[in-house]
Amino acid sequence: MLLRQLEYLSALARERHFARAAAACHVSQPALSSGIRRLEAELGVQIVRRGRRFEGFTPEGERVVRWAHRIIADQDALRHDLSTLRGGLSGQLRVGAIPTALTAISLLTAPFRERHPLVRISVQSMASREIVHGLAEFELDVGLTYVDGEPLGGVRTVPLYAERYLLLTPADGEFAGRAEVGWAELADTEMCLLSPTMQNRRILDAHFAAAGVAVLPSIEADTVSVLYGHVGTHRWSTVIAHAWLYIFGVPPGMRVIPLARPSRAHHVGLVLAARDPEPMLARAMLDIAREVDVRAELNAVLTRHLSGA
Repeated sequence: MLLRQLEYLSALARERHFARAAAACHVSQPALSSGIRRLEAELGVQIVRRGRRFEGFTPEGERVVRWAHRIIADQDALRHDLSTLRGGLSGQLRVGAIPTALTAISLLTAPFRERHPLVRISVQSMASREIVHGLAEFELDVGLTYVDGEPLGGVRTVPLYAERYLLLTPADGEFAGRAEVGWAELADTEMCLLSPTMQNRRILDAHFAAAGVAVLPSIEADTVSVLYGHVGTHRWSTVIAHAWLYIFGVPPGMRVIPLARPSRAHHVGLVLAARDPEPMLARAMLDIAREVDVRAELNAVLTRHLSGA
């Protein structure tokens, strides 16, 4: 069995298309198909359901794909391990982060790059469930997501900070002069919020429900930047996590007001697959996460904006 054949199979699983998989592997489509057929012959099982186009994998094929991902990941980990002995960690660190944590990711990636200048970093905006899948399928090295909410499966977690929730609202609006706002008070406020497909929104909806109200926003979006774009017009308010202040701050003419602390805190943290041996790139990011006081950095930004307000 050749690693190249496993790479062909992994590419096909990722692309779900023979021609695109061949292009990703820089070979012709007949060469890719021939390599997968040789792999089937060697293992004695049919891996791919074949028709006029790619139709998926057989049950045995699904199992072979999982092993292919694992073997390729172990090969990459071996190369990274050996690269440190040759004078420095290299390769690509693949990070998946929920959109609401992207604003804080540079607190980790900047010091990581300073320590490991030969490593390239790829950051993808992903849903929490996609991050868990990416770690399990060896498509990600680490993730940044909620660590105490929805099930994460077999991963290691390193909590970084607990989200604080704030109302971002016009400075001369109905809540002018308030030091705190209750969740139930937002029931009749013109709101824009993240979409219900995002875990942050599901968390906020749970807090609203605990206060006995349901908030139906007039605008929903799947990015933080869209929310900021709308509240900047002074026609809407939104609920933000304090980590967003690190990048976006408070638009002119707006202010942030703390929302009443909910009974349950939600922590954002680093997650990585529980594997032994631990991949070098994931371990290196884990070391950074343990050294950088992300919580203190974000709290300092929060204090600055609250005092400015």
